Amino acid sequence: MRNDEDRDRFDRLYDDLVRVLGLSPAEALLNAATQFELGFDDHFSSVILVKINLVDVLRRELDKPAWVREQVAVGTATDPYQPIEGHYKLTRRSLEALFTGRTPIGLVTKGPMVVRDADLLADLGRQYGCTVYMSVPTVDEDAWRSLEPGTAHPLQRLRAVRQLRDAGVNAGVLMAPVVPGFTTQPAKLEATIKAIADHGAAFMGANLMYLKGGTKDHFMGFLAREFPHMVDAYNGLYAGAYASNEYVKVVRGMIDTLQQRYDLRRRKPRNDQSRPREPDQASEEEKAAPEQAAFRWPEDQ
Repeated sequence: MRNDEDRDRFDRLYDDLVRVLGLSPAEALLNAATQFELGFDDHFSSVILVKINLVDVLRRELDKPAWVREQVAVGTATDPYQPIEGHYKLTRRSLEALFTGRTPIGLVTKGPMVVRDADLLADLGRQYGCTVYMSVPTVDEDAWRSLEPGTAHPLQRLRAVRQLRDAGVNAGVLMAPVVPGFTTQPAKLEATIKAIADHGAAFMGANLMYLKGGTKDHFMGFLAREFPHMVDAYNGLYAGAYASNEYVKVVRGMIDTLQQRYDLRRRKPRNDQSRPREPDQASEEEKAAPEQAAFRWPEDQ
């Protein structure tokens, strides 16, 4: 340790790994030492912490009498199909627990590995309710390389949507975030929406990028380093967390027009999303209808 402050930071990290993540003392020591060596500013992109007790904890929660089988959102904090999932299979085992617990789910991912679990996701959908949202902000190669380094190619993700649909999974695409100046050009929007339609997505949602707090600081730092000519425009466009209403309306109008052109419906909200109707009680269009209720444009929120 370099000084007493470093030791205090190490001790706090070790305690969190034991108490919050449930790691054994040996596992916590190894993780804390690795993170400390990497540096506290860098470890989030360099080290993956695996909650190996996730499935056991989930089963206990699902078995509690107080659980009323509300819809569970999977993948809203971190992607459930990161490459390391191929080794640990925590997502697969969690889905099995949710199926046993008769619990409907909505799952968000950028990972084509989701097709591995198509059988289970289809069974969940038939029995209790399941929707997969594949995140594909754009199919533009330059924008993808700039904004999503290290992620699967957009067309690979769309092929996964097609495979899920062929397997009977209610799967669609979140074209989000729509990033001003990177993916908002009409030709880029049309190319993405056409590709989504061509791959058979059951639905499509879209939202402009939301910038606030640390996320805004990080993105503006990225612009300053990589695209400094865009900084002033962004400062003007994002006086708050959302882009200006006028700008949102223009982009929203283009997307709505393209959705109609390529027959990708923008879903209507439904009051009760936690308990989907049985498959034999709703048409395919009706079954897909709730998906976009949670993905609204800024002025709708």
